[in-house]
Amino acid sequence: MSRFRIPVLAGVTLVALLIGFRLVLGRQAALARRRIGKPLGEEALDADRLWRRGLDGAPLDLLVLGDSIAAGLGAEHRKETLGGRLAKSTGRRMHRPVRLRTAAAVGAESPDLPAQLDALPAEYRPHVAVIVVGGNDVTHRLPVGLSAQHLHETIRRLREMGAEVVVGTCPDLGALRAVPQPLRRIASSLSRRLAEIQDETARQAGAEPVDLRHAVGSMFFDEPEAMFSLDRFHPSALGYRRTAEALLPAVYRAAERSLSSRRPSAPR
Repeated sequence: MSRFRIPVLAGVTLVALLIGFRLVLGRQAALARRRIGKPLGEEALDADRLWRRGLDGAPLDLLVLGDSIAAGLGAEHRKETLGGRLAKSTGRRMHRPVRLRTAAAVGAESPDLPAQLDALPAEYRPHVAVIVVGGNDVTHRLPVGLSAQHLHETIRRLREMGAEVVVGTCPDLGALRAVPQPLRRIASSLSRRLAEIQDETARQAGAEPVDLRHAVGSMFFDEPEAMFSLDRFHPSALGYRRTAEALLPAVYRAAERSLSSRRPSAPR
């Protein structure tokens, strides 16, 4: 009988360790969700306005969907938000005003994207839509298939509205040093996996993806004091600037395609 005791005890010990590990991860995840959710207040700055209003030409309509990064939480001035930076730079590049509308919301997940579209006026038709979402999907452990489904549906609806779509894929949550180990390593792996799925989904649905982990991830890892705001979770003014710079080439291309497709044909 003794020969069975050691394997049984070893099995019990392993189960106890696994349970303890899951409890630790559960507590760390709950703490991360509380911190990441709304650490700087309930709402981001309202940056919706006509940017570059002094330029000639009809305004280009820019829509921003997604979570707190898309909403600009952490920026101290509306021109520093992601939407504000995208609108200003796009207006300068396209030589026309840009009318920004932000439907993104703090704490949003991919399943919230359709509701963000539903809240828009029925007659609204953006030229370009930018989607940045995924961090909350990871911290709330949403299945990647569910995230992809809602992203695909949102892109499809935007394309039917006549919009060109740019998707900033999920940032690498491994840069969040305030999240304890081993949860940070797990979050990093999960966020990378979600970003890969988002990239594939965006391409299949007719959007242009931008790999934010590859484009700006190293900056957030190497310069966290400069790239993160005071909460250590959301981008600072510099963080939003770098993120916008990564997205802008795709946004420029989308704007050019949209304006070209909507340009009235010359009379015959």
